[in-house]
Amino acid sequence: MTHEVIASSTAEATIHAPLAPIDLTEWVFTLTDSEYQACSKNHIAAAATLTPEGKRMSINVEHVGNLMVQHYVEDIAGRSHCRLVSLSDSIGPDIGSRVKIVVIWSFNVDAVDADTTRLTNSVEVRATPDYLQVLEQRGVPFAKASELAQQALTAHNAEETPLFAKDIERKALAGRWG
Repeated sequence: MTHEVIASSTAEATIHAPLAPIDLTEWVFTLTDSEYQACSKNHIAAAATLTPEGKRMSINVEHVGNLMVQHYVEDIAGRSHCRLVSLSDSIGPDIGSRVKIVVIWSFNVDAVDADTTRLTNSVEVRATPDYLQVLEQRGVPFAKASELAQQALTAHNAEETPLFAKDIERKALAGRWG
């Protein structure tokens, strides 16, 4: 992708469970609405569906700077690494202000030792021509928009990553994924 990066964030958290029983792809595509909401005060809703081509899709609604409606389609779908790509709607500061952005959500797990796993959660937000045009129309410098987006994304990722880890840990210890 050649779109300019607006913001990116990586956060890590410890999962007190071995690597073997964890399945990140199954986790993300079976995460219930209430489980998703429990992982951040800014998570509003989540659901899973399929694209017309049959790929799995996670639809998430959250507030990260702006109201975001994400349509995450599986790109890499493994037990220990999952990468989802979304052409997302960013709505704000008012409901009439809606632009498309690209959000890439990648998360992986690595064994620390026999009983401990590290979750790495990365999010990258990229501009679309539509986004850049709206900034120009409003006289907002890209650097300023990027700075504000970076602050919101960093804070959000720092909040949700340890809570994602706890949800994965609970399910792995319960033998959810065999």
